Amino acid sequence: PGAGAIGRARRANIKVAQVKREDFASKQNFEAHIIQYLKEEKIDLIVLAGFMHILGADILQEYKDRILNIHPALLPSFKGAHGIKDAFDYGVKVTGVTVHFVDEKMDHGPIILQAPVKIEKADSLESLESKIHKIEHKLYPEAVSLFVEGKLRIEGRKVKIPIP
Repeated sequence: PGAGAIGRARRANIKVAQVKREDFASKQNFEAHIIQYLKEEKIDLIVLAGFMHILGADILQEYKDRILNIHPALLPSFKGAHGIKDAFDYGVKVTGVTVHFVDEKMDHGPIILQAPVKIEKADSLESLESKIHKIEHKLYPEAVSLFVEGKLRIEGRKVKIPIP
């Protein structure tokens, strides 16, 4: 409920719907409700941010190659909910941000865009998080724009983007 994107959407007069998983008897019922709503609203693209749930087969099939996610690490490294902390704790010198299509596996779908973030000696976990979030705020809108403009083509595990 407190996500910044919700306030931003409302200020731009974009309709917002909030659905709580705990209001439904099962994950399948929860996702069926979401699918029904998305169809009614004629939604063509799902852009996840902080969703933190594995999507089920029904929604993945209904929106195949039309669900984007952002991950705060350079996939396939440091998958899961703690990508920034895991990379920081591991001691890598470079981490980053990945925008990818969602498939049936966690943090696995074809990669659309990635950007590196150098971890400096003076970085703390908090300063690294800040650097990652700055890149996320640039990279995600870029990936969404590429999708909306029809410039993304999936070939196997690779996403092809035409060079202008």
